Parts: sequence; C-alpha cells; structure tokens
Amino acid sequence: MGPPEGSYGRSFVEVLSEKYSPENFPLRRGPGMGVVVVPTVGPQGSPMKDRLNMPTILVLNSCGISRAGDQPEIAAFCAHVIELDLSHNQLQDWREISKIVSNIPNLEFLNLSSNPLGGRSLEPRCAGGFSRVRRLVLNNTQVSWDTVLLLTREITELEELFLCLNEYSSVNVSSVACPTVRLLHITDNSLQDWAEVRKIGPLFPGLHTLVMANNNLSSIQDNKDILHRLFPNLRSINLHNSGLNRWEDIEKLNFFPKLEEVRLQGIPLLQTYTNAERRSLMIAQLPAISMLNGSVVTDCEREDAERFFIRHYVDYPEEELPYKYHSLVTKYGKLEPLAEIDLRPRYRALVEVHCEDKVEQLSIRLDQTVAELKKQLTTVVQLSTNSMRIYYIDKCSAFGPEEMKYNTRAVHSYSIQDGDEILVVPKTK
Repeated sequence: MGPPEGSYGRSFVEVLSEKYSPENFPLRRGPGMGVVVVPTVGPQGSPMKDRLNMPTILVLNSCGISRAGDQPEIAAFCAHVIELDLSHNQLQDWREISKIVSNIPNLEFLNLSSNPLGGRSLEPRCAGGFSRVRRLVLNNTQVSWDTVLLLTREITELEELFLCLNEYSSVNVSSVACPTVRLLHITDNSLQDWAEVRKIGPLFPGLHTLVMANNNLSSIQDNKDILHRLFPNLRSINLHNSGLNRWEDIEKLNFFPKLEEVRLQGIPLLQTYTNAERRSLMIAQLPAISMLNGSVVTDCEREDAERFFIRHYVDYPEEELPYKYHSLVTKYGKLEPLAEIDLRPRYRALVEVHCEDKVEQLSIRLDQTVAELKKQLTTVVQLSTNSMRIYYIDKCSAFGPEEMKYNTRAVHSYSIQDGDEILVVPKTK
C-alpha cells in the first residue's frame, strides 16, 4: 500500500484548478478551443474555483503531479477533454492514474512519458479505466511488458502505442492479440535479436507502421514465407541506426507484402558508400517501395538506380553477384561502365606562339585577361604590350584568326584548347 491520499505531491485537481482558473487562463481562444464549466455540486472546502476555463486539450506536464485528487471534480471539469499530457510528473501508482483517466469519458490521447512507473503493477480492475484511449504514450517510463500487454487487452480500440526509451531487450508474448494497433514506436531500446522483433508481428497483426530506430538489431533472420505472414499489413518501417550489415537483410524487406516506405540510415552496411550510392543501391534492392528516407522515389529515379546497380556490380566475381543483379540484367542488359567525363573548367592550355619566323610553345592561364596574356607574351617576343597585336587561331576551325583586342576580356572566353595558336604581330606606326 502506498501513502494515504493527500500526504505527498500535488494532485491532478490542484494543478488543474491552478492552471485553468480565470486568473491564470482568463480568455477563451476562439470557438471550440475551450469551454467554461460551472460545477453544480462540490465537496466542502473544494480547491476548485467557481468557474474554470477548460480547453479540450490539457497539457499538465512537469507539474509535480503524483495523485488524482477528488474524482467527482475531475468528472465535472473534464467531461469534454479528449487529449491529456501528464508527462514528466511524479505519477507512480497506476491506481491514481486510473482515477484520473476513468473520470474523463471522452479521452482519446494520453501521454504518461517520463513518469516513474518501472516495477509498478497494474491491476486488471484499474486497467478498464483506459478502455477508451486510442493513442497511448509510455516513453521513458520503464513500464513492464506485463503492464503493456494488460493495457492492450483492455484498450479495445488502441491505434497508436509509444514504448520508446524503456530499456527493453526482449518482447513478451501474449495469447491475446491487439489487432487495432496501427502504429508502434519502440525506438531507443536494446532490441538486438530478430527473435524478439518476431514477437511483435503476432501481437499487433494490423500494424501499418513500425518505428524501431536506435535499436542495435543485427540481422533479419526469417525466410520469405515467415516474413510474409509475420507483418501482413506493414506499410512503413524505420530501422535507422540499427546494426544491419548485409545486403541479404535489405532484400528480406521485400518479403513484407504491403511495405511502401523504408527509413534506413546510419547502418554499418552503408558506411563505405556516398549518399548518392546509398540511395541508388537501396532503391534498386527494394523495387516495391515508393518512399525512401522520407523522399518520394520516382519512376525515373528508380530506372537510374537500377542501371547504376548493374554498373556497380559489373566487375564483381560471379559468386559475389547478388540475385538482384541477374534480374536487372535481364531487364536492361549488361551495361558497360559510364565514361568518366571531367566537367571542371580547364585552367591552362598549351599553345603555339607565332611571331614573324619564331615559333614557341607556351602554357597559358585561361583565367587571365587579354592584357595579362600580352604581359606574359613579352617574355617570348621582343615587343612591349603596347606595340603588339595578338590573334587567336583555332586549328580545328575554318574561320581565320580572331583578334584578341579587348584587354579586359577573359582568355577562356575564346575557348582556347591545347594545340591552338597565338599569332603576335607588331603594330605599325
């Protein structure tokens, strides 16, 4: 038995009265955002004010709440509430939480994150008070799996369940499935063995989205038939920062029959590739997905990725080629590596300088101006910059010499290439 009510912490009712009293919450914020509730009956010495401005979404995080307080007052003031955030409080007795929740008949969202619930058992008779909740957040509570399974049995319309940061290294099995859950967040735990992840499938057969980032999952061990049955409705999976290090594990994601979206960054397998290579190789390996790491995969991108995949593996030994390589070669043929083209602007060119009977090769900078080129040419010909005229001769062009007469013009604008000629002619007086 815990301490008697009233002997420790702050109550839900006290915090509610304080935060939403007319003095602290004086104005309604538009239609539908809040209501004014006038209690008809209250116990002698009630901490409630005569009136409270109550919104439909209550945010009471970090308020030091450890107990419920007067239940009739909770029922009187919270009948219209649909969302309740009680995160970062001191709630550690499921009976007190049940007193709060069971008196809020329209509650759909409940956040109990970062309340010290580890090692605290939930009695079945108290669990019934949570039956109307659709979205339940139990992050960083260290709540036991037995309690989680009891809640999933009692909450018959539960749709979203958050179990992050609870230090889970295993998953408990249950003989009773929870078919209504569509979204499970179980990130930042210690799940490493696929045998534990395997238990999630039968427990939540209607699961659409599985977010298990920051678990050091080492591999996906089941075969196609098992994976097909394990997550029959899964459409999105997040495996960020897992320990996957084999392409075979990525290929196995294809065995989830309805998978459309994959989030998979920060895994050992992809560390040696560039960002562009990672994305292309992943897209080629996962032909059915339409979203990768939050970005849409277009038809054009998929074709480019599949062609890249063929070229990436073209020189690998036969025994090291993945199965996907052969299927893509059947589709596109065996593609040769793309020619490497250097698209960087050229910095220098080697030209022939002609002046009267003299011919000399000279390396010139293409980023300099015509005036600077003339200054360089004075080292080759015995003329000052003011007494020379220079012409550019493109050896591959049918046109004649082009005079370079604008001193401020950049030399590269003439498209000078190696082997072209610069003709220097003395100015006539």
